[in-house]
Amino acid sequence: MVLQRLFRLWVYGGFLAGILLLALTPLLAQGWSPALTAVWLLLPIYMLHQFEEHDNDRFRAFVNQHIGHGREALTLPVVFIVNVPGVWGVIALATYLAAWVRPGLGLIASYLVLVNILAHIGSAVQLRRYNPGLYTALTLFPLFGGWSVIALNREGASFGDHLIGLVVAVAIHAAIVVSVKRRLATLGG
Repeated sequence: MVLQRLFRLWVYGGFLAGILLLALTPLLAQGWSPALTAVWLLLPIYMLHQFEEHDNDRFRAFVNQHIGHGREALTLPVVFIVNVPGVWGVIALATYLAAWVRPGLGLIASYLVLVNILAHIGSAVQLRRYNPGLYTALTLFPLFGGWSVIALNREGASFGDHLIGLVVAVAIHAAIVVSVKRRLATLGG
């Protein structure tokens, strides 16, 4: 019962947490490098994006209507797993890696944001219509994702760091597509 409510309502806690994290950033980030601050900010920015995307279960309903053709191709538990551990957890891990291992590993979070822009644009072009999350993907993500890449490059991010970030981001997005396709195959379509 509690888990089902979390699956349905996580986005509202995330939205409020995103606002709180943004409000606390000047205090928390005192003494941080610009690169670490840029990586950190990707978490609350992504949380604001997720509100546009998932408020009132809009993204799941969109996928189920346009890709599943009325079948439940995307379930509530999958949406939760993708967005909470798969986005929040990955960005948190990338922030720790940037702080404790080397700054360039923060590119995992940067590319998670930047690849998501391409996913939203690709969907909009393919379906010739708005998809939930498109507006924040087009406005917030280039600004903050781009800033984080520039800041991390200034701190010496290597080609390998870029490659790791890109591979992880593409793999996470590909896992969503594979999950939906497997679900559709299970449902018979």
